[in-house]
Amino acid sequence: MKATFSITAVSLVLALAPGAASAQAKWPSKPVRMIVPFTPGAASDVLGRIVAQRFSEIWGQQVVIDNRPGAGGLIGSELTRQAAPDGYTLAMVGQPHLSNVLLREDKPYDPLKDFTAISFVASNPNVIVLARTVTVKTIPELIALANARPGALNYGSAGVGSSSHLAGALFASKARIDVVHVPFRIGADSRSALIAGTIHYYVYPLPAIVGMIKAGTLRALAVGSPKRAEALPDVPTSAEAGFGEYRSESWFGLIAPRGLPRQLVMRINADTAKVLQEPATREKIVQQGATPGFGSPEHFDKMQRDEFNELAPLIKQIGMKVQ
Repeated sequence: MKATFSITAVSLVLALAPGAASAQAKWPSKPVRMIVPFTPGAASDVLGRIVAQRFSEIWGQQVVIDNRPGAGGLIGSELTRQAAPDGYTLAMVGQPHLSNVLLREDKPYDPLKDFTAISFVASNPNVIVLARTVTVKTIPELIALANARPGALNYGSAGVGSSSHLAGALFASKARIDVVHVPFRIGADSRSALIAGTIHYYVYPLPAIVGMIKAGTLRALAVGSPKRAEALPDVPTSAEAGFGEYRSESWFGLIAPRGLPRQLVMRINADTAKVLQEPATREKIVQQGATPGFGSPEHFDKMQRDEFNELAPLIKQIGMKVQ
């Protein structure tokens, strides 16, 4: 997920575009809403707040985070789709924006046609986090435990169709284990359940849980990326933990309703690139366990299309659906 990007080139395009100067001068003239389809503390929320703070400073208008959790992120995406394409509604979305519609017969939106791609923002590994009551030290030990007690172990997620659900279901499929899926609407509830031991493991996007892992409140078994996360250098990869067949990462990016004027798309894209290249912002994102990454709107659109085409057969193969 790498792309080259030239702020100078974008600036030149904007300067030459008819009416671009007047459009930029008028926007933003009021606060901008950034919809996050999950609860405070979720990975998309953490990254959204980092970016929104800098946007507020650059634009001279407050960028307000609007958390709209529910249905694994579907509610937030649908609310974004319904908004006016005037630059005053953005959304920080991830993989659930794509996967949600693949789980439903009646598709509420088209994730590619009904939205405007603005910029890829960051990627991060997903991390398998265990309750303290689960004392295994490697993934093969976890698999052996699940096989010894079919249907007794469970895993949590942020809802049906969420990236954590997909990551957990993929792990169960790869490991060929019989475990129970327990969806949560509120992230804090899932973390409390892990601490209490009422759920046994959860495959979190790293920014949502890195603080509790560093504090020793929860124990990480492995990260799903090919190499260790910079924020958690002591946590092994899934391959190092004995299960190289499993790989699980998440991405996040900015979208808007379909029809956002091109000059605003490029303005927000250029400002996103600027923010993500700032050393202070990059450090904040890296410390949360993510890797900053930006590119053109076309790059982000293609990235989503490619992933959508990969997710469709995968979801069918592992049998995920809305229950």
